[in-house]
Amino acid sequence: MGKLSFRDLRSDEIDCRIAQISEKGLSLLLYKDARCDMNILDETVGAFNWQRTHSRDNANCTVSIFDDEKQMWISKEDVGTESNTEAVKGLASDSFKRACFNWGIGRELYTAPFIWVSASDCKITKRNDGKLVCYDKFSVKDITIKDKKITALSIVNDNTKNVVFTMGAKAARKEDNRVALRKFLKENNIDPNIVVQACGLNNNSTDDDFAIALVYARNLIGG
Repeated sequence: MGKLSFRDLRSDEIDCRIAQISEKGLSLLLYKDARCDMNILDETVGAFNWQRTHSRDNANCTVSIFDDEKQMWISKEDVGTESNTEAVKGLASDSFKRACFNWGIGRELYTAPFIWVSASDCKITKRNDGKLVCYDKFSVKDITIKDKKITALSIVNDNTKNVVFTMGAKAARKEDNRVALRKFLKENNIDPNIVVQACGLNNNSTDDDFAIALVYARNLIGG
């Protein structure tokens, strides 16, 4: 086996989960699912060269990979927590994912920044019991990973198709906000000249300028 190295996660292999919600917005967490771990294990070491076992009623999972040089199984273990929906299945899945983190699969997720989505970029409602909820779905549009560290990241709201969070890649961020503004104006039949003149947009406008213009445009229709 020698020095075993797992590739970085792709953007389509990373999921977003809402962590906390307030009237001002919400925070997101990045995570991978068990299928992602299984696919990367198959891809890297081969389907017949790894195995998983569970103990303590699925609380613990051991992932073992066969070392051809030593002719033995090398194992790494971790413990998981129950999910809110399917306790037994969720516990087994979580302990498996954590064991795979020990092998290095998706470890770059630990370097994710604090991801905050403003209330203007998502739909937050209040239930009858007073609890704030958001049913919008979010996904990773682009991600750059260097030396197992996330150096650039953009998150999109799947419901609106707008980019709602960016880190790094300033040029791409500016283009994202420019495109989002243009699309919003077209979908809502808003005269672009109104926004351009009101916000003073020009060829030298910054990312913040386009973000402010997008908020201004939403306010024009009460959104």
